[in-house]
Amino acid sequence: MSPFMEDVPDWKPVSKPGGIAWIVFYVLFLLYAALDRTGFLIIDYVNLMIHEGGHFFFSWFGHTITILGGTLGELIVPLLCAAYFWWKRETTAVAFCGFWFFENFLYIGTYMADARASALPLVGSDESDWTILFGQWGLLAKDQQIGSSTRALGWLGMLAAVAWLAHRVWSRPKAHE
Repeated sequence: MSPFMEDVPDWKPVSKPGGIAWIVFYVLFLLYAALDRTGFLIIDYVNLMIHEGGHFFFSWFGHTITILGGTLGELIVPLLCAAYFWWKRETTAVAFCGFWFFENFLYIGTYMADARASALPLVGSDESDWTILFGQWGLLAKDQQIGSSTRALGWLGMLAAVAWLAHRVWSRPKAHE
């Protein structure tokens, strides 16, 4: 073990029944997300509030960062929560925050893919963030590909968070049984 990791405590154990319950919850959510045709899941109501707050928070850093700030907020908040719980070695909380972080990529990807069509409803603007940003960056014609890749990253990340939790549940030391 490296000297840096000497003072880091072990991960808090998760009982098998508790771990299985969480995994079932995530599998059901993944099914719900896979079957959803709106592109806006129930958790996205919370993410939308964080998104709008991100615009305000980043408004002091210039026009482009203000526009990007909504998406940055959606990603930074779960990352900060994950970092806190990682430091505390809270297994289920880290898995939740990781899952939440990557779930954001589903709607971000949907939002990106809509940059040219502008069919999605918007809050407080006539033009979507990604229409503006992709237009500035010369990427508007690639909105569908970028959006699809972003969504795929979200799916892979959510599956990885569930796999990590399953690994933590089934590979824990026998002393905690």
